Amino acid sequence: MASTIQTDKIGKLGFGYMRLPRIKGEFDYEQINKMADMFLENGGTYFDTAYGYEGAEVALRESVVKRHPRDSFQIATKLPMWSVTQEMTIEKLHKTSMDRLGTDYIDFYLLHSLNSNSNKMAESVGAWDYLAKLKAQGTIRHMGFSFHGSPEELDEILTKHPEAEFTQLQINYWDWDSSKAQARRLYEVARKHDVQIIVMEPLLGGKLASTDSPIAELFHGADPNSSIASWALRFVAQLDGVFTTLSGMSNLEQMADNIKTYSDIKQLSKDELVVIEKAVAVLKGVPRVDCTSCDYCKDCPANIKISSLINLYNDHLVHNTTTNLGGTYNWLTSDSGKACDCTKCERCEDICPQDIEILDILAKVSKLFD
Repeated sequence: MASTIQTDKIGKLGFGYMRLPRIKGEFDYEQINKMADMFLENGGTYFDTAYGYEGAEVALRESVVKRHPRDSFQIATKLPMWSVTQEMTIEKLHKTSMDRLGTDYIDFYLLHSLNSNSNKMAESVGAWDYLAKLKAQGTIRHMGFSFHGSPEELDEILTKHPEAEFTQLQINYWDWDSSKAQARRLYEVARKHDVQIIVMEPLLGGKLASTDSPIAELFHGADPNSSIASWALRFVAQLDGVFTTLSGMSNLEQMADNIKTYSDIKQLSKDELVVIEKAVAVLKGVPRVDCTSCDYCKDCPANIKISSLINLYNDHLVHNTTTNLGGTYNWLTSDSGKACDCTKCERCEDICPQDIEILDILAKVSKLFD
C-alpha cells in the first residue's frame, strides 16, 4: 500500500510527551508551554503521546491543542492492546484519547508496542479493521504501529498488514548491532517493505546523552562544541526512510540543544562513525549482569518483574547514570512488586540458569530507586 504521508511537511525532530518536566509530581506547564512554543517556532510539528502515558494526552491538549492552530502541528497517539477488555473496548479507548486530546482528528494513530503475540490480540479484536475504518472516515489521517520484537516478527506483521503506512522503531547506535535489540535488522526489514519509519529512543531514554557517561570524554575530545546527544541524533538522522525522530525532552535546555542539532544537521563522516564505534566499545566494556531474560524467575511470590529490573540495573551500570531511569522503574513497578518487596525466598536463584545472585541485585536496585 503506497503511503500518503507528506513527509516534507513534518519536522525531522519529533517531540515525545513521555518524559515531560514535573514539579512535585505535577506537570510543569510553564516550562512545557515554553518547550512546545520553542519547538513549533523552530520548525517542529510532530507531537507524540499515547493512551498509556499517564496524563500526557491531556498535557498535549493543554500545552498545544488549546494554544496553537490545529493545522500547524501533527498529533500521534497510540491504542494499547493490553488495555482492551470486554468493558474497555478499542472504540472506548479511542474515544478516551480523542476526548483527552480535545481534537476531532488524529494525524498518526498507532497500535502500541506490537510484536507477534500482541498483533494476534490486535487482529482478534479487529483493531486493524477499526483503524482502517477511522482512516476512511477521516478521524485519523495515517495508521501504523510501534514495535518491540524481533526482525522476523516485524516482517510477519508488515507482510500481513500492508495497510500499515509507517512503523515506529527503537533505533540508536547502541542498539544498532545489538544481538538483542537488532536495530539494524529491524530497520532493514522496514526498508524492504517500503514503509516510512519513525525513530524512538534515539538517546536510549537519555542514557546516550548523559555527561556522566563513560563516553562523554570521548565525544567531547572529538568535538568539544557538540553535545553528547547530538552524536546519537545525527546517527539516526542519516538513515533513509526516517521521516521524524522522537526525543522525550524533559527541559528547555534539552529542547534548545536538539533544535540546534537539527538546525544544520550533517551526515556523520567516516571519522565520526569511528568515534561512535569506539563509544560502543567503551560501553560494552562496562560490567553487566549476564541476564538473558529467559524469565525462569517470573513466578516470583512478591510479583517482582525480576528480569526487567535486572535490565534496568544494567542500564545504570552501562551508562553510569540514573537519568530518566526512575520513571522507568516506577512504570515497571506500577502493577507489580518493587525491588524492596523481595522476601528473600531464593526461589529465583535456585532456578536461574545463569547463577545470578538475584537477591543482591534486587537489593542494589532498591537502594537506587526505592
